[in-house]
Amino acid sequence: MENKDLNASNITVGGIYDMLLDSVNNEDTRPVIRLGRVDPTDNPLFRTTNVALDAVTTSVHSFNFNCYPPTHGLLQAKRAIADHLSSHFPHKLSAENVFLSIGGTQAIDIILPSIARPGANVLLPKPGYPQYELRASLCDLEVRYYDLLPERGWEVDLDSLENLADENTVALVIISPSSPCGNVFAYEHLKKVAEIANKLGIFVISDEVYAHVVFGSKPFVYMGEFSSIVPVISIGSFSKRWIIPGWRIGWIAICDPQGILQKSGIVSKITNYIEITDNPPTIVQAAIPEILEKTPNDFHSNNLGILREAANIFYDGCKEIPCLTCPLKPEGAMVVMVEINLSQLEDIVDDVQFCSKLVKEESVILFPGVIVGLKNWIRFSLAVDPSDLKEGLSRIKAFGLRHAKLS
Repeated sequence: MENKDLNASNITVGGIYDMLLDSVNNEDTRPVIRLGRVDPTDNPLFRTTNVALDAVTTSVHSFNFNCYPPTHGLLQAKRAIADHLSSHFPHKLSAENVFLSIGGTQAIDIILPSIARPGANVLLPKPGYPQYELRASLCDLEVRYYDLLPERGWEVDLDSLENLADENTVALVIISPSSPCGNVFAYEHLKKVAEIANKLGIFVISDEVYAHVVFGSKPFVYMGEFSSIVPVISIGSFSKRWIIPGWRIGWIAICDPQGILQKSGIVSKITNYIEITDNPPTIVQAAIPEILEKTPNDFHSNNLGILREAANIFYDGCKEIPCLTCPLKPEGAMVVMVEINLSQLEDIVDDVQFCSKLVKEESVILFPGVIVGLKNWIRFSLAVDPSDLKEGLSRIKAFGLRHAKLS
C-alpha cells in the first residue's frame, strides 16, 4: 500500500526521512541501507579528532564555562574564527565581524529575517538546501530560483541571475561545495557571480558549511575572497568537516571591507535577531580556538580520502544502473544528485514514488529530488560505509531491473 502522506513538497528533510524509515518492510530481514541522510557520524569510519574531544573536556573541567554565553558569543571563539577565515581573505576580519550560531541552520534562520522587507525577494539555487525556502516563507520574503546546470557541472546559469533580479532583489544565495549537487565552484566562476551581484546592487549569502570538504581536482574557494567586489555574508559550521553535527556550532561572518552592510542596517538587524535567539553552548564555544589551532592536517586528509573512495564507488556503481544518470562525478561535500530515467521504468511516475517503492522493496532509503527543488532526480549521501554503499547500489540495480519496461 502506498504511503499517501509522502508528499515531498510540503514537509522537511527530516520529515521525509522519518516517513521513508517508517515505510521499511519489516518482513525484510536485510539491514536498512541509509543512502539519504547526510550525517557522517552514521559511518563508523568517521570519527572526530581527539583534539576536539580534549578541547571540550578541558572546557568542562575548567568550571569556567558553565555560565550563559555572551549574547554575541565568546570573544576568544569569535576571534579564532575570524583569524581562521582571514588567512584566506585579502582583508582581515575582526571578532566583531563574526556571530556564533547553533549550526548553519540557525544562521539561515537569523540572516533571512534580517534582510526581509515588504516586497523583497532573494535568489536561491535550484537545486538547493530547502531550509532557505522554508525560512523565507515564514518571513514573507519572496523566493526566486536560478538554475544550476547539470550539463555544465552544476555551474550557475549566470544569465538567469540577471533576468530574475529586479529593484526588490536584496541578495543571492550560493552554496559551495554544493549541497545537494556535490560540485565545487571554480575561482573564476565565483568571481563572475560576484561581479553580477555587484552589477545588480545586491549582496551574496555564501553557504560554506562544507568548506574545504573537497576531494576532486578543484580547490575550495571562499566567496569572501571577492568581498572587495560585493559584500558577502558567509555561513560556516563545524558539523561536517569535524564530524560533529550534534555539537551544533556554526557562525555568520560579515565579509564587507567597505562597510556597505553596516551602513544599510543589515548588520544591526542580524545583531538584533541574535539577541533574541538561543546561543550555542558556552562549553563548546570555549573549545573553538583549540579545535581550529591544533587539529592536525592528516585528520582532514584522512576524511577526504574516505569520501574520495565513496565518490569513486558511487560513480562507477551508478554507471551500472540503467535507470540512473549521474552528470558529474562528485567533487566535494557529502552528497550527489542523480537523474532518474523514468522512460525506462514501467510503473514509476516520479522521484517520490521511486523512493517510496525502493524502501518498501529493497530497504534502501534515498531522498526524492523534489525536496531540494529538482523533480525526478534523487539525492545520494556519500557519508556512508563503503560496504553499505556497494550493497545499496546493488539493491537499486535489482530494483531498476525489476521495474524496467519490457522492449
